[in-house]
Amino acid sequence: MSFKNYLKVCLILFTSFAYTQEMQEGFTYLETGNYAKAETFFKNILQDYPNNKTAKLCYGRAVGLLGNSKEAVSIFNDLRETYPEDYEVKLNYAESLLWSKNYEGAKTYYEGLIKENNQSFSALLGYANTLSNLKLYDEALIYVNKALNVSPGNENALTSKKFIYLGHAYQNQQAQNYNEAERLLKENLNLFNNDKETLLNLANLYLIANKLEAAKTTYNLLANNPENKLMALNGLALVAHLNGKEKEALKLSEQAFLSLGSGTDSKLVQPTTERYIQALIWNKKYKTANTLISNLIEDKPNENWLLALRATLNIYKSDFKRSVTDYNQILENDSSSFDGNLGKANALKAIGFYDEAYKSAENTLTFYNNQKDALNFIKTLNTNFTPFWETKMSYSFDNGDNEAYAIQTNLEFPTSTKFKWLANYGYRTTSNKVTDNDATSNDFSLGFGYQLLPNIIFKGTAGVTSAKANTSDYTQLVTDITFNIKPFKLQVLDIGYKSEIQSFNAELLDREIVMNNLYANYNLSTNFNLGWFTQYFYTWQNDDNNRNLLFTSLYYNIMSKPSLKAGLNYQYITFKNQVPTIYFSPEKFNAAEIFVNLIKDEAITKSNEWFYELTAATGLQYIENDSSQSTYRIQGKLGYKFTERSLLNLYGTRSNIASATAAGFTFSEIGLRFKWYLFNSPVFRN
Repeated sequence: MSFKNYLKVCLILFTSFAYTQEMQEGFTYLETGNYAKAETFFKNILQDYPNNKTAKLCYGRAVGLLGNSKEAVSIFNDLRETYPEDYEVKLNYAESLLWSKNYEGAKTYYEGLIKENNQSFSALLGYANTLSNLKLYDEALIYVNKALNVSPGNENALTSKKFIYLGHAYQNQQAQNYNEAERLLKENLNLFNNDKETLLNLANLYLIANKLEAAKTTYNLLANNPENKLMALNGLALVAHLNGKEKEALKLSEQAFLSLGSGTDSKLVQPTTERYIQALIWNKKYKTANTLISNLIEDKPNENWLLALRATLNIYKSDFKRSVTDYNQILENDSSSFDGNLGKANALKAIGFYDEAYKSAENTLTFYNNQKDALNFIKTLNTNFTPFWETKMSYSFDNGDNEAYAIQTNLEFPTSTKFKWLANYGYRTTSNKVTDNDATSNDFSLGFGYQLLPNIIFKGTAGVTSAKANTSDYTQLVTDITFNIKPFKLQVLDIGYKSEIQSFNAELLDREIVMNNLYANYNLSTNFNLGWFTQYFYTWQNDDNNRNLLFTSLYYNIMSKPSLKAGLNYQYITFKNQVPTIYFSPEKFNAAEIFVNLIKDEAITKSNEWFYELTAATGLQYIENDSSQSTYRIQGKLGYKFTERSLLNLYGTRSNIASATAAGFTFSEIGLRFKWYLFNSPVFRN
């Protein structure tokens, strides 16, 4: 080689080295994620060297990683035309298709790259990520493992593998394949010991599957790492709430909230504050919660998470209209908001806008496919409008030698959220061996219910009672008309008229006594666990007798899961005429009692679970001017829900309160009740 040519080679090598050194700054920007500076840097390089391939590749990557994926695709497409055989250019073009979410296009292109070189780490990993984005997780796992075979221990490939497992587990979770989701997450933990994201996903899975103890264990495992302590406390507070341990939930969330400081990760401040306010609401500390929310909203007046907290607070306070206002604002900010859509559905249901509640819940599912809470909401709402048949069979007796056997069948058949048909049939046979009286009665009625306004529901039935006694057979028309009204929040008023035949025993049936009742029920709830129920009946009868009956109850809700309340009851009865030889009809009757009531409501009971109710009461009664008499009352119910559509329960009562029967005797009753929903869902919904 001549000296002149040698000099040229040296000059080229020197220039290349110098140029590489000059671009090192830009490479560093890319490697450290400083894409804005990388974009500016390589843009300037290209002004001086417009045809430099390396600078164009780096500029395209910076542009794409900053979020301008369309421009990146265009840059790499131009490079493909200039360098059609350059594998590195092809790899960058394939990755730009991923950035632009053209997963199908990326899949096809990566398949070509792998055919060209099946040992290319970048092609194998890119293809695995593409398959993961297409939710083809089994195939994605195969190719990420191939990438790791080419480059063992590569951090990018390991990260991809972790998120492939997480994605596959989430896919199974959404399909309610909880066991498979759990297996995948545990396998991920074997690969990535105590990984934060995996533990959080596993805990969330346990919450959704209602495995609360497993969720608690997982959050405690997460808490072993001090960096994860706040997240763990927030999760443990939620577990405590779902277990009905509200005080524990508040203690845990308060611990987390008070630990917030200037050094706290900013991403944890909001969820920790949110959980603490939620715990205050769960514990009915509404004033403190409201103060915190109001102070935060002053600084951030249109933050969705704060609006959602205020809406939740108002739901707990039964101020549903204000909740709807906040949820509407949330949806104006973000139409896909989960809290906004499902929260609004709950609030609308509470104030009687059922069609709109369905719409909001279904809108939730358009953004969050198969979301369990939204599906359960619709399922619960469906139950309210699904036709059902209910039958009760009972046997009753008293110390006056009266016995009765009865069967009662009800049918409700809703045809919309506003209208339903009602049908009722009852049969009762009663006898007294001492007086040798016996009688039977058959009751049949038809009617309908209609929602006149969101807060007013009308129910009306009309029918006949046919009775056959020792000395008379007769048929009487009977009616029952009721208006259920919610005039204000936390208040319910029923007013109505009901005509019926006095049918407690054979002698009364034989006398054909028709009772015409005007009645009103009023219930007032509060946000501090106190409640007040009052009932009034005015009755006039065809035997020229009148009755006034007043019952009032002041009670305190001690516990919510299961429901436990205790209180005082008072009852006053007066009759115009006293006919004690025929039925209990004092000029004045007073009774007072203390009671306790424990209930696990069948409405919140799941399939294959028991439900129950027990009421015990004791007190004093005063008949006319006689001395006081001690009273007792025991009522119980025990049932089992076989499926979401069927349940069976045994019930019984025993009482010596004089007003419990028409004759004033000690009274006992035992019965069996069966309820069956005729269909899986309302007939007016697909």
